[in-house]
Amino acid sequence: MASIAPSLPVSRPAARKAGFYKRHEAAILGLSTLAVLIAIWEFCWQMGWISPLFFSGPSAIARKFVELCADGQLAANALYSGKNYLIGLVLAFFVGVPLGILLGWYRRALMMFDPLINALYATPRIALYPLIIIWFGIGSGSKIFVVFLSAMLPIMVNTLAGVRNIDADLLRAARAFCATDRQIFTTVALPYSVPFILTGVRQGVAHGLIGVIIAELSAGNEGIGFMIAYAGQMFATDTLMVGVLVTAFAGMVITWGAERIQRRFQRWRPEHVGGR
Repeated sequence: MASIAPSLPVSRPAARKAGFYKRHEAAILGLSTLAVLIAIWEFCWQMGWISPLFFSGPSAIARKFVELCADGQLAANALYSGKNYLIGLVLAFFVGVPLGILLGWYRRALMMFDPLINALYATPRIALYPLIIIWFGIGSGSKIFVVFLSAMLPIMVNTLAGVRNIDADLLRAARAFCATDRQIFTTVALPYSVPFILTGVRQGVAHGLIGVIIAELSAGNEGIGFMIAYAGQMFATDTLMVGVLVTAFAGMVITWGAERIQRRFQRWRPEHVGGR
């Protein structure tokens, strides 16, 4: 009868390393790929295969980033863009959510405004920007309004969808127990709509960031978008790439924050409505 070799125990350090890799596999693979691409990019730049007139290398971009931070230019432009973005986003939330609830709760109101909502949602916001400039000028007002419009529409539409998709059985059960409209709203409609609202917020923060950058690219004399546009006109690709990368980083952080908020409110999912 053949003997069975005993299995060798796995050392604790090796097991810990394997567990760490499994937990962070996506981040490790993503960062490794990014590091390899940056190394190839820098190598091509140092070899002179990339013309500085059309593109900059990572080391040149890093030097320009330090320079822009030192002279305060990057901070001033980022502060201007961030201020307009935050004001527009807050306004979008406090207008979009109530409007979405109102239109979702009252069927006739939705029938009245549905064509206008569809038209605004389908129209690129940049197409309205010349008109917005006429209304608000090229200062902060036009940027805030573009952010507001860009973020408010997805927030409103998703909130509306959440209210419209409330389970009819839940409403019938609540009314069977003589619940008032206020009780139905607070215990059924609002909890059921929270996941939809948060989906709208996630979309809104991204659309709002795109809106503020596009608005600054189109007209203005301040902001990250203006810095990118001016650098492009001067063929200063290192400054241009600093603006692009700062915008990309801001978008990643904002999206991560929105996802964290969404996970925090997981208990408000529809299956938890009406109970603990």
